[in-house]
Amino acid sequence: MIAYPAKFEEALEGGYTVEFIDIPSCITEGDTLEDAKLMAKEALSAMLYSLDSRRMTIPEPSESKRKDVFYIEPDLKIAFAITLKRERERLGLSQKDVAERMNVNWTFYQRIENPRKTNPTLGTIEKLQKVFNRQFISL
Repeated sequence: MIAYPAKFEEALEGGYTVEFIDIPSCITEGDTLEDAKLMAKEALSAMLYSLDSRRMTIPEPSESKRKDVFYIEPDLKIAFAITLKRERERLGLSQKDVAERMNVNWTFYQRIENPRKTNPTLGTIEKLQKVFNRQFISL
């Protein structure tokens, strides 16, 4: 799926501060490195959900060669919905186009692209993989 580079720095007073390279307004902290990673996942998920719900551009994750960077994945539902939307837009398709190709109604497909509501079955994922000609899961 998707993962964003986050810069982890030890704070003078203890703990770690976390700043996302591609989303500078997304900042968090944690008492330990593991706590900071958990907080980073929560912060990233909340920020991506917020950007998506306000129909703002979600930046593509970049690559970093820095030693103080960890790649953080957002919540699976958010990552899945964003990935679908990006694939659909890359192919120049509307939600209605995808729904028709899947042989489902448009409101059903809208739910799949909604990070709060997405919960596709394996059958639905199989249809999506055929429409987009790519694998979303592998077993």
